[in-house]
This record gives sequence, C-alpha cells and structure tokens, in this order.
Amino acid sequence: MSTTPVRRILLALALTTAALLGTAAPAHAVTPAEKLAALSTFTQTSVSGYNSWNAARQNQGAWSAYGFDWSTDYCSSSPDNPLGFDFTLACYRHDFGYRNYKAVGAFSANKSRLDSAFYEDLKRKCATYSAAVRPACTSLAWTYYQAVSIFGSLAEVDPADVRAAADLI
Repeated sequence: MSTTPVRRILLALALTTAALLGTAAPAHAVTPAEKLAALSTFTQTSVSGYNSWNAARQNQGAWSAYGFDWSTDYCSSSPDNPLGFDFTLACYRHDFGYRNYKAVGAFSANKSRLDSAFYEDLKRKCATYSAAVRPACTSLAWTYYQAVSIFGSLAEVDPADVRAAADLI
C-alpha cells in the first residue's frame, strides 16, 4: 500500500507527538513506510527533528517495534569534546541516521540531509557557549561537518581486512 503525502505528514506528526510524550507505538507491526517516516522525522535538520529523536532516544523501549539501531561510537575517531565543546549528542544522532538509513537501504538518498542535520546540531550546541569561545566552536563544527560530508560515505573498514593487509606487509 502506498502512503499518500497527507498520510506521511499525519504519521510524522503522530510520531513527533508520541516521541515528545514518551510513547511511540503503533499497536500493529511496523511497516517499512512507517519506519522510514519515523527515521525522516528523527533526522530532519530542524530543532524539532532533534527534539523528536532525543525524546525517542531517552525512551528507546517504546520504539522497539521499529527495530532501530541505537548504537553509537559518538564522534568515531575524532574527539567527542574537542577543546571542551560537547559534540557527543550531535555525533550520536548522526550515527543513528547513518546506521538506520544504511539498514533500510536508503542511505545514499538521505546522506546529504543527515550531514546537514549534524552540522545544524553542532551549530545549535555552539550557540550555547559564550560569545568569546563560540567562533572556535563553530569553526570546529564546520571541520566536523566537512569531514563527514567528504568521508562519511566511505565503507567502514572491517578489522579483519586491516589485519589481513598488515600480514601482507
């Protein structure tokens, strides 16, 4: 069954409301379209997208029927708190988007928005710091954004492949 634009909007509004209230769930089995709608709601560049994701993150059990991957390595091999600026939740949401869109086979179509949402999250975080240090924070935010924008689509390297390559040397 295809989902009309009106149904997608209504579903997104219901998911946002459910996330904010701490409940999610359709009482029925979650369809791929419903999972994609929830992913879309949670990965928008807006503060409401961030707030919906964060509310769901804090109540993951309510979203278990969706089978989301909530795992994270935060900012991967980059510092989570560069120069004391806390980028952990922005990195967490970015991981959430990457992992879950890859799992449903829709990563390429959404990567640019996921990276933009990451940058917006970082800038919102930087806005919480004093004006004296904010330029340093926003500069780091730009650097982090550029890194994921350029390198974020590279396939993850399997540790076994690294070991095999090392054995060849």
